[in-house]
Amino acid sequence: MRRRRLLGMWTSFALAAVLSLSPALAAAQSSAPEKPLFVEKSHEVHADGSVTFRLASRNAHNVLLLMDTLKQPLPLTNDGNGLWSVTTPALQPQIYNYSFLVDGVHTADTRNAQVHRSFADIESLVTVPGTPAQPWEQNTLPHGALTLERFTTHVALNLPDQQSEYVVYTPAGYDAKKKGGYPVLYLLHGYLDSATAWTEVGRAQNVLDTMIANKQCLPMVVVMPLGYGDWSFLTGGFSNWNDPAKVDANVNLFEQSLETEVMPAVEKSYNIASGREHHAISGLSMGGLETLRIGLTHADQFAYVAGMSSAIHNESFDQHYGSIDPKKANLKLLWVGVGVDDHLLKPNRDFVAWAKARGFNVQAVETPGAHQWPVWRENLVTILPLLFR
Repeated sequence: MRRRRLLGMWTSFALAAVLSLSPALAAAQSSAPEKPLFVEKSHEVHADGSVTFRLASRNAHNVLLLMDTLKQPLPLTNDGNGLWSVTTPALQPQIYNYSFLVDGVHTADTRNAQVHRSFADIESLVTVPGTPAQPWEQNTLPHGALTLERFTTHVALNLPDQQSEYVVYTPAGYDAKKKGGYPVLYLLHGYLDSATAWTEVGRAQNVLDTMIANKQCLPMVVVMPLGYGDWSFLTGGFSNWNDPAKVDANVNLFEQSLETEVMPAVEKSYNIASGREHHAISGLSMGGLETLRIGLTHADQFAYVAGMSSAIHNESFDQHYGSIDPKKANLKLLWVGVGVDDHLLKPNRDFVAWAKARGFNVQAVETPGAHQWPVWRENLVTILPLLFR
């Protein structure tokens, strides 16, 4: 009896203790940090080409998807627990830049390692594959090599520590002693981008691997230089484009650096074929402007000139190209491409009309799209078979 009574007393005491502690336990539980949300797949490509994007944020009030080919942002929907998602319409096979706008703050997809790093921001990349695979998709064909070359520039101004660089693509099976050497394409990036833009975002190496393996273009060396003649043209922002003197200074200094620093170094270190008929220059946006300036004024060095969405909106055609005799220039290719929704459509059309009136044989190509990488990847696929034929 005594034992039973003691046990009963102990049980009552324990129950009372638990009851007395329950408010404290409840408070402790309510103040404990919430379990972090985890998104296993932040982006998922479906068979029809649509893509579902997901972002985890309990504190967000409004989340939008920004994508280079979408004319309007797409709102994401919250599932009530902080998991936001949206599915796009079916997309054409391509590589797309995208990011999120979370309560007005721009952010890349932190769960995606494929990114586009510019001097303005970081965006994420997603590939919608094609059937058959598109030239820019990763492939199992023989790969060319990419080499980053750095040098101290004595021409370009205001670069950090005066260090510049260029990326060189050499085709699979590159032979440093091949008789006659390889043709060379100088491929220029746009404003806010760097020497790695054509490989990191444009996937030019995949395009070249595919097209060379399929004999759609000749094996070639491709040189992708940093495109700023004056670093302050970049750091000063877009307002510099409204000052023709600054535009000219940037282009002129880049031209000098290309001619006196990059090209001699490339020709010394790589097996480059001599003669203008083996040399081409192409580029997009700012690089398109530089392409036309350098290519047309140095027709003795370049027989192939291809501008993509060229930033020639403040260009005086008569001033910069008026003294060029089309017959003496004797270009094997003058190619001008632009997207029909590009803000640079009119100036490119104006240049084509001006060049034709002067007697140049111009191949003008207008494609769907705006000022964006899907247009320029397609442009690269189009021009490569036209070179060195």
